[in-house]
Amino acid sequence: MAVIRSINISEKKGTEKREVPSCRITADGLENDAHAGKWHRQVSILGADPIDAFAVSAGIELSPGAFGENIVLEGMDLSGVSVLDRFVIGDAVLEVTQIGKKCHGDACSIFKRTGECIMPKVGLFARVIKEGTIHKGQSVELIEKKLVVHIITLSDRAFAGEYPDESGPMIEKMVREHFSNLRWHLQIERSIIPDEPELLKNMLIKDRLGFVDIVITTGGTGIGPRDITPDVVSSLADMIIPGIMDHIRLMYGASHPAALISRSVAAVMDKTIVFTLPGSVKAVTEYTRELQKNFEHLILMLHGVGH
Repeated sequence: MAVIRSINISEKKGTEKREVPSCRITADGLENDAHAGKWHRQVSILGADPIDAFAVSAGIELSPGAFGENIVLEGMDLSGVSVLDRFVIGDAVLEVTQIGKKCHGDACSIFKRTGECIMPKVGLFARVIKEGTIHKGQSVELIEKKLVVHIITLSDRAFAGEYPDESGPMIEKMVREHFSNLRWHLQIERSIIPDEPELLKNMLIKDRLGFVDIVITTGGTGIGPRDITPDVVSSLADMIIPGIMDHIRLMYGASHPAALISRSVAAVMDKTIVFTLPGSVKAVTEYTRELQKNFEHLILMLHGVGH
């Protein structure tokens, strides 16, 4: 839990805000604040600790709203907050949409005085999910958004225990490494199933209904009689994203023509992104290396967060 140390609004952008004891949060942001509007940075939030540390370091006094922030929270370390986390303040709910932003430079009064600003590093920006009235001293709850990744290995022989699954663990390793220095609350699940279309279909439907963020399958993307993965995924997809897999096929097909045989697809089921990868460790390494370049962007687009 945190508490609100100050609530700050201003009628013009790029100016220091004035403190108010309470404020109505509307669908567009804080009432009468210049930053309110129909966009993804409706409310700006700072933690009290970095503000206090900056004031000591710069040897200056800072009034509430000096950095243009709407809400200052104390009693909570905000350094681990992720995009899509939510702050619950009474009836109001705010969803984090961006971490940090470029300072206004000479238009920022603090930057003009000190040559520095903390907004680019620790500023949090949010959109309004639910309206309500907030008050100074009010308690604030943080609800973390888990980034759930489900890795599914399709292999009759691996499922039967005839040989170990190596591709699934490789995907997990690469995904963990990719997100290790990013501010997401990662949760990875792994499954091994035989090449049975109904089993895969039921698992994918469960993931869609459970709001799993990313599903990555390995195996079953060729042209063999048991290669059913792309067909099952395509039958459940709301959208197919052809460019990603076409790019990977062409990238590796130039030197390895067999790569062009892969029928891998990238698809969207509601808010779930699905990637179907080949079965070999070498292939999943190559595919995952390219796919992870778009993980965050795809997730934010599906949640309607634009930059």
